[in-house]
Amino acid sequence: MERHVIVVSVDAMVYEDIETLSRLSAFRDRWPQTARVNRVRSVYPTITYPCHTTMQTGLYPDKHGILNNEKPIMCERSSLWQHMRDMYRGKSIFEYAKEKGLSTAAVFWPVSGNDPAIDYLVAEYWPQTPDESTHDCFIHSGSSPEVMRKVVEPNLHHVENRNRQHPWCDAFVMGCACSMVREFKPNLLMVHPANVDAYRHETGLFTEKVTQSLYETNLWIEQLMKACDDAGILEATDFFIVSDHGQLNIRRCVAPNVKLAEAGLIDVAEDGSVRDWRAFCKSGGLSALVYLKDPDNKADYEATRAVLDRLCAEEVYGISRVFTREEAEAEEHLSGPFSFVLETDGYTSFANDWQRPLVKPLDNQNYRFGRASHGHLPEKGPQPTLFAFGPHIRAGAVLENARLVDEAPTFAKVLGIDMTDIDGRCLTELLKEGE
Repeated sequence: MERHVIVVSVDAMVYEDIETLSRLSAFRDRWPQTARVNRVRSVYPTITYPCHTTMQTGLYPDKHGILNNEKPIMCERSSLWQHMRDMYRGKSIFEYAKEKGLSTAAVFWPVSGNDPAIDYLVAEYWPQTPDESTHDCFIHSGSSPEVMRKVVEPNLHHVENRNRQHPWCDAFVMGCACSMVREFKPNLLMVHPANVDAYRHETGLFTEKVTQSLYETNLWIEQLMKACDDAGILEATDFFIVSDHGQLNIRRCVAPNVKLAEAGLIDVAEDGSVRDWRAFCKSGGLSALVYLKDPDNKADYEATRAVLDRLCAEEVYGISRVFTREEAEAEEHLSGPFSFVLETDGYTSFANDWQRPLVKPLDNQNYRFGRASHGHLPEKGPQPTLFAFGPHIRAGAVLENARLVDEAPTFAKVLGIDMTDIDGRCLTELLKEGE
């Protein structure tokens, strides 16, 4: 029998959500047949794009190179995101699947834009300029004419003129996923709805609106299973419902670049623009990477470290620890062209701004500054979870813990693929014997 795997990454879903989801119609009758990992250790920083790159490669960020959602451009309050496949290193599960002759599909899977290994693609991408339309942005990010005609255009009404608002964006995503199943029956489909994440940013970790998002998730999974049934592949499909990270409630937002500027490490012009810089802090929400313009300049390194260590020691700037790059790599598999990492005190988010006020108001227009956010060390707060069901899943199997790097090789094994030279392992405990 031909095999099919569908991975639905419910952004920011956590273990505590299982109590609600397991009682809802899509899962209630299947719950005795599910296997699950209660708590999955994410990667650092716990940010969507680094996490999802790990989820498709089985590699930690020090190897795949995606360290933030945003591009690493300094002296910007907000930068464009890293949407395209050529921005990460390593070999993805999509590439392994293609080598085995399997068909591949993705809908809003992060860092998948223009990926030649994805046959049927609707990338997580949105208009980058006022001149780019919602329709054309998907063409620019790799949707083929066939996918545009059969998948995107029939579902585009959900998102036109709505600026990625939830739940309409997720209705588009799941509508596209259902259309892909009916039209193409891919062997591998990876989908990324983000309504749970969005509602947590907006209202906090556990609220009535977050519960609403779980009911929406239940509806969309039902629709996806109906699409599989319509396509005649339901009995041959293994479903993995996964998540990338948790969140923490936050109470304030602090801009460390203000203190770097006051220390003379950022030269701010009279009009408020940055004239030059020696050190710059790039926010990842509840963590931040600090870059040096000249990483080999020992004087700049020591001057920057002295400022950061003082801010941490004074315990009022939201910093609980300053990692060196070497410490971050040794402890959290995080490395790259930065010099330091700032970790939150648990209720403070970080901003890129270099102008006062030092403490910024919370603002739900940016995921980093809502009522809850992420980017923090993986062990903190509620943990992401995983559950699975299908013909190759061991009913009732439970693991208390696993790692995000273990997910890609597990998805791959169900498709008959062995991923090599990766950081994760296949979670064979969740699969039937012989898989």
